[in-house]
Order: sequence, then C-alpha cells, then structure tokens
Amino acid sequence: MTSQHVAAAQATTSEASAGRLSPAIVLLFAIACGLSVANIYFAQPLLDAMAQDLGIAPAAIGIVVTLTQIGYALGLMLIVPLGDLWDRRRLIVGQTVLSAAALVVVGTASNAAVLLAGMVLVGLLAVVVQVLVAFAATLATPAERGRTIGTVTSGVVSGILLARFASGALADIGGWRTVYLVSAALMLAVAALLAWVLPRRQPQAMHGSSYLRLLRSAAMLFVEEPILRERAMFALLIFANLNVFWSAIVLPLSAPPFALSHTTIGMLGIAGVAGALAARNSGRLADRGWGQRTTGLSLLLMLAAWLPLACLHQSLWLLVAGVLMLDFALQAVHVTNQSLIVAARPEASSRLIGGYMVFYSIGSALGAIASTVVYAAAGWIGVCVLGATISAAALLVWIITVSRAPAVCSAAGS
Repeated sequence: MTSQHVAAAQATTSEASAGRLSPAIVLLFAIACGLSVANIYFAQPLLDAMAQDLGIAPAAIGIVVTLTQIGYALGLMLIVPLGDLWDRRRLIVGQTVLSAAALVVVGTASNAAVLLAGMVLVGLLAVVVQVLVAFAATLATPAERGRTIGTVTSGVVSGILLARFASGALADIGGWRTVYLVSAALMLAVAALLAWVLPRRQPQAMHGSSYLRLLRSAAMLFVEEPILRERAMFALLIFANLNVFWSAIVLPLSAPPFALSHTTIGMLGIAGVAGALAARNSGRLADRGWGQRTTGLSLLLMLAAWLPLACLHQSLWLLVAGVLMLDFALQAVHVTNQSLIVAARPEASSRLIGGYMVFYSIGSALGAIASTVVYAAAGWIGVCVLGATISAAALLVWIITVSRAPAVCSAAGS
C-alpha cells in the first residue's frame, strides 16, 4: 500500500471515529439494502402474470429476469465505483429516488417494451446496495467494521430470500403491478430517511479524478490486491451454490407428492433468513483476525448442508435444516469476504465491493442456469450433487489459499 493509500485510509478512519454510525442508522442501512435488492427478485414468481397481462409469449418472458441481471451487472461496473469519486450521500439518495421512478415505470407498463426497459433500470439502480455497504464500512471504526458489514449485509440476504414470498403475497392481493408500486412508495420513504440521517460532505479518495481514471483504477485493484481476487472467487462459488438450490427447489416442491403453492414454497425463505441473520456477527471474527478460519469452517458447513437437502423426499424438516445450514454458511463467508477486502484498502471500498459483486452476479447467473439444466436431466439428487460439487470446489480453493499463505508471508519477509 502506498503512502497515499495510507493517508487516505487514516482520513477515513478518523471520520468513522466521529460516531456517525448509531445502531439505528446501521439498521436503516440494512433495511434500505433489503428493499433495494428485493427489487431484482420480485419478478421471478410473477412471470406468468406479466406474460398474460402484456401479451408476451411464455417462452420469452424469462428475458425479464435476464435483462434485470444485465442492468445490475452494468451498475456494479459503472455506478458503484462512483462512491469513491462523488459524495456518497447524494449518490445514495439519488439512486434510491430514481429506483422508485423505475419501479413506477414497471408497475404502470402498458407494453412489453416499456416493461423490459423499466426492468433494466431497476437492475441498474439496485446497486445502491453496494454503495450503502461501502459507505457503512468506511464510516465504521476498524474494530467495528466487520460487525457493521455483517448487520448491513444481513438486510441484503434477507431481501433476496424474502422477495419471492413478498411479491407472491402482494400479487395475490392486488396483482403483479401492486408489487412494484408498493415497492416504489417504500423506496421513496427510505430515500427521505437516508437524506435526513446520512452524514454530509464526505471527502472521497478519488475526488477530482476523471470517470475513466476511476474505472481504470477499479480494474487495477484486481492486479494490486490478491485478497480481492481470492474473495471474488469465493463470491462466484458461494452464490452459484445458493442459486443452484433456490432456482431448482420450486420444481420438486410444486410437483406431486408435495404440490405446494408458490406462497408456501416462498415461506421456505424465512428459514433462510433465520440462518443468514444468525451469521451476521461473523464479521467480528474477521475483525479479530480469524477470517480464514471462519471461511474454512463455513465452507465445510455449506458442503455438509447438501446431505439433509438431498433427503427432501424423506422429510421436509431435513430440508429446513439444510436451508438453515446453507444460508448461515453463505452469509458468514459473504460478510467475511467484504470485511477482509475493505480492510485491505478502506479508501477504495466502493471500487472493491463493486468489483467483488460482479463475481456474485456471474455466480448467481451460472448457478441458476446450471440447476434447471441438471434438474431436467438428473432430478433433485442431481441438483444436490451439483451443489455439493461446487461447495467442495470452494473448500478446495480455500485449502490451496491457506496452504500458500505461509509461503507468501516468508517470501515477503525475505
């Protein structure tokens, strides 16, 4: 780390020590993250209703999810790094207000073209989540950074897991458009709260730089920071694993002998939230220097989770236990990942988290695609074998990383 990086990190630490992050503000960050990320996932249970309402062919309606994810990936690369260049308060409030506008566009769409354009904007602006996480990380003191990230990202995982259930319940009450209009109103309320409580005039590490230089520096972080490359690989694998499960589980549960409704299946997300919330304090372990150990144990738990998940047809209680294990492990690794990469370069937190989350998006897309293909070919057991294989690959990456660490340290010492 250069002297410039050290100076920027010290400035960030001194600002964080000003006591700006009360528990209530951290909770607001978590709620804002949960609502924002849920906007990406609302559509999944609503695709049939959207297709019927707007005259879209059932075979083509899946493009809604694809375009939302494309917008999200673009936002990670093009918008999130701006948190290191612009005033984060204005960036966050502006994105939140524009997100509400994009949700209104979707909720009032009169044809397929307007719907698809609105969904791209919803995905693009949902990356306010990563700007919020980076902001919270830099406002927290170093001793509290992991815990703060854990609390805020618990809102993210809760939003992902509860979005399907919430959208199904709201659609049952007032149709699919109600989901997006209600979310728009909530986003405006959150924007007002954030505008009121967020600290003003935060100096940024890249202030005065050009946008192109900012993007180049974001790409260079992958060259300069081995911890970012390592943790980005974990992000790809663990979120591929998560989506292998959540993309395929609706298929056996909605078919005989279970024949559960979509709302009932969505309630399974509540068990996932319980597991994720239980792991929110894993960032404390990273703060204490136990990040690698936490990662290894969590990846081992993720691998073990596929055993009760494979027993779906023997017991739904075993399924719930597997969901708790899977989501606990994922949240523990995810929090640890972000704690470690931000600790490496606090002044570049937005660029680091934006780059890291690009791999989350890639892993999520690959996991969703692979799970449905494998289920069609080999059923639920095939899906579980796929999930266990991905978990084992992540654990192998961790073993290789840990085994190389002493050699890297000795080489640096010599």
